[in-house]
Amino acid sequence: MGQRSIGLMDLKKSNNLSGIALMLVFTALIMGMVVGIRLLSKNLHPFEIAFFRNLFGMITLVPLVIRNGIEPLKTKRLGLIGLRGIFNAASLMLFFLAVTLVPVAEIAAYSFTTPLFVTIMAMLFLSERMGPRRWIGLIVGFGGAMVILRPGSEAISVGALYAIGSAAFWALTVIVIKILSKTEASVTITFYGVIILIPITFIAALFVWTWPSAIELMWMALLGAAWITAQLCLTQALKNADAGLVMPFDFTKLIWGAAAGFIIFAEVPSIYTWIGSAIIFGAGTYVAYRERKAKKEQEKFELAAIVEAEA
Repeated sequence: MGQRSIGLMDLKKSNNLSGIALMLVFTALIMGMVVGIRLLSKNLHPFEIAFFRNLFGMITLVPLVIRNGIEPLKTKRLGLIGLRGIFNAASLMLFFLAVTLVPVAEIAAYSFTTPLFVTIMAMLFLSERMGPRRWIGLIVGFGGAMVILRPGSEAISVGALYAIGSAAFWALTVIVIKILSKTEASVTITFYGVIILIPITFIAALFVWTWPSAIELMWMALLGAAWITAQLCLTQALKNADAGLVMPFDFTKLIWGAAAGFIIFAEVPSIYTWIGSAIIFGAGTYVAYRERKAKKEQEKFELAAIVEAEA
């Protein structure tokens, strides 16, 4: 029985490490996409970029679907998958708009509110308990967002509101993905998500349509491939480890964003961006720690029950 317990702990540790590694790859790909969107938006509307990215993303996904066959695509949770697609579409279009209006590092900074939104929504939709310490962590985290926004010192930009709205809708998406990942394969969740995104973004793009050049199509094809890879990494990371463990590693977006913004766009993040981001990250990490501690206590209780049942 002791060997079995050690084996379970080693497996859990391995899953956690792979989840963290996949999350780091996800953040690097996302910030690379931000740079690509910013460059392409000089000639194309963000909604059109979003549509082509989704279209090429689906093309990228087809070989994976063929390799795995149609069996993983069978699902009885189309309603929940559809809801995931709608939330994802709202987050996506707000995100693309924000990228054209906000410095790269600030895009990353605003996205750090996602773990805080996830915690709140987990309480609302997954019936997770919220103790006073977690409430304090959330309040401090959103206080960090206020440091970046600095309401009152200057008008809050529309781009910032787009970015925060995108983070909120993405948090809803994460909650739905977490629910789906208990019964559905990563490729299933991703495939149907793209299927739903394509018509929604196409309709939005029709109102601002401009025919892209061959070079622009090539870059959007790369965006599509990067996006699908990022989505699979995120979905598998959430499948391997708890959201509370992997989501704080979203902080690496600021590192990628600051470097890319400085090198490519000559953008220098303000001191408020760094301070606010650090506050949000610290609060998010603390909230995640509390969630992991509660989870471990629950696992110990379940393990004790198994030992007692097998004794």
